Formats: sequence, structure tokens, C-alpha cells
Amino acid sequence: MLAAIDCGTNSTRLLIRHGPATLERRMTITRLGQGVGQSGRLDPEAIERTVASLRNYRGIMDAHGVETLRVIATSAVRDAANAEDFLAAAAAAVGVPLEVLSGEDEGALAFAGATADLDPAEGPFLVVDIGGGSTECMVGRHTLEAVRSFDLGCVRLTEKHFTADPPAPEELSNAIAEASDFFDDLIREVPSATAVRRVVGLAGTITTVAAVEIGLVEWDRDALHHFVLQRSAAEDVFRTLATEAQRDRVHNPGLDRERADVIVGGCCILVAFMRTLGIEEIWVSASDILDGLVAALRPDASGSGT
Repeated sequence: MLAAIDCGTNSTRLLIRHGPATLERRMTITRLGQGVGQSGRLDPEAIERTVASLRNYRGIMDAHGVETLRVIATSAVRDAANAEDFLAAAAAAVGVPLEVLSGEDEGALAFAGATADLDPAEGPFLVVDIGGGSTECMVGRHTLEAVRSFDLGCVRLTEKHFTADPPAPEELSNAIAEASDFFDDLIREVPSATAVRRVVGLAGTITTVAAVEIGLVEWDRDALHHFVLQRSAAEDVFRTLATEAQRDRVHNPGLDRERADVIVGGCCILVAFMRTLGIEEIWVSASDILDGLVAALRPDASGSGT
């Protein structure tokens, strides 16, 4: 019985597998990265929310008899001066030390998860992972060939640029411009990113935009996995969500209420990515870094075991 937990900037997620079977896949919006971009520190309330979620996940894992566990932390913890406060409390909650991944390692695991069930002949692939605090872009076919991690995420961008509700036009323009600058860097540093056969997108922003486009009333992994999100559809969803106040935005089918305050920031990153690289469609992946983590687990892996 294998399990992996991802303590991200916006959400804390759990995956439990027994062989090829997925027994649990859970997500809790904990907003661990709240304010990190401005203060450089993890907020005590954000730490407690996340640790409480980890305690709950520990109970779920115990009920399933999980034998091997790997727990990671990403952008928010990488950037926080008081990261050790969280890491100590989190380790006590789950019973194993946490690994703080670099952006490059995060990208490698996300690439592995997103491409595991794709035919390499359909590549090379460009995989984009839009998170709460960072965005990773990876290129490869059979294996990862290049990865770039940018300090660009839906929480980070929202906290930096948006004060009005809905965001003012100049706020949206500034957010998109910042994201576009990062993707210009990607094109310059990794020219092969513009010469791929398939673009794959994962994580909450992209699956949410796809869910809103489909109009999903309830989460349906099968409906989302490998859904082809057209650029025109992504732009339409962006325009809809960006022009609504949060109190109205929450009523869109497919949008988690707890994600409603940061989804426009995520959309700014997504449309900037598609516009800057001239991308007309993205294959949505419901498999992500958690799937890469579980696939990489070994009995002697560092930090694993219960």
C-alpha cells in the first residue's frame, strides 16, 4: 500500500494506491502559501490549517494500512524563512519527514505523472503545471529533457496584483504581462518548447478551467482526463470569471468555491502561456505530481516508511 502527499501553496492533496488501483485521491484547500510572497513567512493560521489536514490524512492512511509514504512540500515552503516551523509540525502529524522539493524536482515528478499513460510516439511533450506559488514547464518524450520553474502561481499573482473585485482591467493586464515575461524567458532558454507535438496541462487552474468549460456539476476525473481544452474556450472562461465579482463567480459549475478567489490569477497565467507560445489546445491531465510520487516510491526511498 503506497501513499503520497503534496503540501502545495494552495492545496494539500493525498493519493493512496494498492497496485494499480487508486483507493483515495483527496484534496483540501489549505492555502499554506497565504501571504508568503509579501512577508516571506508562513502564516501561523495557514500552518495550522495544513497540519490539521495532514492529521486527517494520517487517519485515512492508517485505515487503509498504508505501508510506504512520501510527503513533499513545494513553492511556499521553499520560499519561507520559517519553513522549519511547518516542517516540524507536519512531520509530527504524518509520522515521516517531509521533503522540500526544488522547482526542478517538482517539475520532473509532474512530468512523470502527466505523461505516464501517453504514448511517447505522440511526443515530444510540453507539460505545464500551474500551481499556487510556482509554475513548472517541462519538455521531453521518453524522458524529461528540460525543465524550468518560475515564481509564478495563482495565489502569488492574485496577492500581488488584485485589489478590486472583480479585478480592474489594468490589474488583469499587469498580471498577464508579468506571466508573459516568464514565458518569453522559457522560449529563449528552451527553444524546443515551441517545437512539440502535444501540450499537456495539469493542476488546479487547468482542471478547473476545463471543468467550467464542460459545466461539471460534480468532480468527474474521467471527464477531465485528456479533455482537449481549446485556446478559444480558455479565453472565454477567463473573460467570464474575470468580469464577475467573487460572490457571483462561485456559482459557475465546475468551480470549487474555495478556489474562486485565486482562479482569475491562474487564468491569467494560462492565457499568457497559450498566447505567448502560440498554443491552440492543451490536453488536460488529471494525473499529476502525486502520480509521479507514487510511481517513484521504493522500499528504501529517502523519507519513506511509516
